[in-house]
Amino acid sequence: MQLYSTRNRNNLVSLKEAVLKGLPEDNGLYMPVRFPELEKSFIQNLHQYTFAEIGFEICSQLFNGAIPEHDLRNIIDQAISFPAPLVQLDEQKYILELFHGPSLAFKDFGARFMAQLMSYFNRGENQELVILVATSGDTGGAVAAGFHQAPGIKVVILYPSGKVSMLQEKQLTTLGHNVTALEIDGTFDDCQALVKQAFLDSELKENIRLSSANSINIARLIPQSFYYFEAYKQLAKDGNPVVFCVPSGNFGNLTAGLIAQKMGLPIQHFIAATNANDVVPEYLSSGQFTPRPSVRTLSNAMDVGNPSNFARLLDLYKNSKSSTWNIMKHSISSFHFSDSETEFGLKEVSDKYNYTIDPHGAVGYLALKEYQKTNKNTRGIILETAHPSKFNDDVERILGHKIEIPERLAKLAKLKKEAISIPNAYPVFKDWLLKQY
Repeated sequence: MQLYSTRNRNNLVSLKEAVLKGLPEDNGLYMPVRFPELEKSFIQNLHQYTFAEIGFEICSQLFNGAIPEHDLRNIIDQAISFPAPLVQLDEQKYILELFHGPSLAFKDFGARFMAQLMSYFNRGENQELVILVATSGDTGGAVAAGFHQAPGIKVVILYPSGKVSMLQEKQLTTLGHNVTALEIDGTFDDCQALVKQAFLDSELKENIRLSSANSINIARLIPQSFYYFEAYKQLAKDGNPVVFCVPSGNFGNLTAGLIAQKMGLPIQHFIAATNANDVVPEYLSSGQFTPRPSVRTLSNAMDVGNPSNFARLLDLYKNSKSSTWNIMKHSISSFHFSDSETEFGLKEVSDKYNYTIDPHGAVGYLALKEYQKTNKNTRGIILETAHPSKFNDDVERILGHKIEIPERLAKLAKLKKEAISIPNAYPVFKDWLLKQY
């Protein structure tokens, strides 16, 4: 398997190099040279395969022998060890629950797969691998859980001070061992900028083996494509065309869906649902991409003002015969909603369907509802990206009653937070890394 940089298609690397480096030196993003189309018979008979078997088939075709079959099966079996059930709200709307993993968020799929893949590629290395990751909420907890105590790997998680929920913060600041949390005086975009600058710093690269666990790393996106197939498998074979509605921040999850579509999954359309951080809806409407500082919202994991994976979206839609914007706006619809609208959506799902959704899923619900006003003959799947109890204070305030908190999350509230506070200043961050590693 070969991958190229979105900034230079002649910059080719192996799967191992792409996964361990995370980011090309030209500051692009790695993409596979080819997306093989899966056999139609496989798609038609998805119901005969387990979730892990679906993942194996996708990776087997995509990796093209880069990892021996036995090792690949073991990687996927270790990573994909929990379900992604589809819950029907009504004849048009479904919820894909992606919160049944250790950290109760969809990012468990990518983080656990990446941890297994990196551990496999890191075997025999004398120098430890240092994972840098910026989080707006759920990524940090998933990465911390996925990489906890992984041999030969250290993890440094940067998160914006005061801008993640209490339980999200506890997930990434209480594990210790090989996981260190840095509390940054800034926004998620500031955290992400620090991580990107570190990857481009020649002095750091000479002294530290760095890699990333954000969705800028292709190893995060590949396993996220698995659950699009898993969702489709759970629908009735006959019925209206299928659309996916994706609550979106850094746009990795949507990119993974587009990869699934490229590999043959019959998805008719995608809906990108955002909060007030609406740079992609603005682009799809006007053709102008204008990054700006993120603003804080109820759906904090989507508080991204300059989504990294937008570069991959542009790359996927490049076409010599038509403008990228022209093609993309016909393939992806996008809607954005305020916090007050998000609260309304959360209450409506509870009242109408007796289902408790989280704030990110509520944004997705509103977007699908809006899309289906003019596209009635569709079956829409909303990606429910996190368990509502991760946003306990807000969800209980909005609904006016207590919600159940899973034991593995509730026990974190009693643990002591361990984090290192640093300013939003690259020289300070760099100096800390050099002294630490």
